[in-house]
Amino acid sequence: MACFLLVVVIWVFSVCLHEYGHAKVAQLGGDYTVEEKGYLSMNPIHYAHPVLSFVLPMIFMVMGGIGLPGGAVYIDHRLLRSRAWETYISLAGPAMNLILVVIITLVLRLYLIPHYPNHIGTCAVAFALVLEISAILLNLIPIPPLDGFQAIEPWLSQEWRERLAPVAQYGIFVLFILFWNVEPINNAFWSCVWYISDFLGVDASLGFDGYRAFQFWKQ
Repeated sequence: MACFLLVVVIWVFSVCLHEYGHAKVAQLGGDYTVEEKGYLSMNPIHYAHPVLSFVLPMIFMVMGGIGLPGGAVYIDHRLLRSRAWETYISLAGPAMNLILVVIITLVLRLYLIPHYPNHIGTCAVAFALVLEISAILLNLIPIPPLDGFQAIEPWLSQEWRERLAPVAQYGIFVLFILFWNVEPINNAFWSCVWYISDFLGVDASLGFDGYRAFQFWKQ
């Protein structure tokens, strides 16, 4: 249970940081309304969406340990200075996850792993690292409504935007089905996640142990 709570706390913080990144860059790009909407804070209430913020992320974490950022920042694109700013805004969220990956990696390598190599807390933080890595990879997939697609959407023709717009409401569910029903896709994704974790110097088995501890209801 302790592992579950620690991971959820870290995850809520990461969602707020992810959405703050979107909002801050939007403000720099010309959308002054983000401050009025309360997005320039780390208060999760401002980013809450019943399904996107809580239900889907928890389903993904419980079933597959995949980090699905679930906030909601509404940008007034009419106020932005250029299409380039729209791309910067979309990539700012994953960039925040990347910063958190660096911080978590340093905490693990410099303190937790050397001093508490087998502690449940170390495993929990290692699992949080896995979630952050998976969140970056997942978000950069160019499928609506993920950030990877939103980064290239401003450069598409109006015709293609209109064609792809209906996909946005189903994109997450399509990914959900693919990850749990198409084994090669699932294996390829997790191979990348484990490789990155190992590359960062954090044994992937620690994250897996953290995932098992996270699922306290199975113990």
